[in-house]
Amino acid sequence: MGIQIEVVAGYPVNDEMERVLGLAEAVGEPVTVTFLWEGRDKAERVVLVPAATLALWEHWAPTAYPASDAGDGDRADTERPELAHPEEFGPFTLFRRRAGGRTAAAREGVVVTELLDPDEAHWLQERARNVRQGFMDPKQKAAFEEFLARQEPLDEQ
Repeated sequence: MGIQIEVVAGYPVNDEMERVLGLAEAVGEPVTVTFLWEGRDKAERVVLVPAATLALWEHWAPTAYPASDAGDGDRADTERPELAHPEEFGPFTLFRRRAGGRTAAAREGVVVTELLDPDEAHWLQERARNVRQGFMDPKQKAAFEEFLARQEPLDEQ
């Protein structure tokens, strides 16, 4: 996956949430966030994917992420999420989508990042990469595969 940025949000409210969203927007790379919500036993992991990156992945991924595979099965929110008012964190507004379970984060009316389940983010990135490689000429494809092979140690850290 290239650069991996991991953040833990101990109290994801107000300034903390604004900081995490701003980081994802600023770096232009997916950011894995672990939310430690007060009053919940389990932490929630999501990947904040910049809107432009998500658009690229979805352009190259030939199909949508299978909904039946989303989540870890233990989540309490496996049923359809309730309609809720958008939440504001500084200049960011979060919009929870009822279909698909994603949450879009907008700044000044423009979606800048989306919160995705880590499995969905990984699936989309892999599918997009594999399809895109199919459009490369053999020499370019071999060079790209060599480049990816050199990147793998970064992913395991």
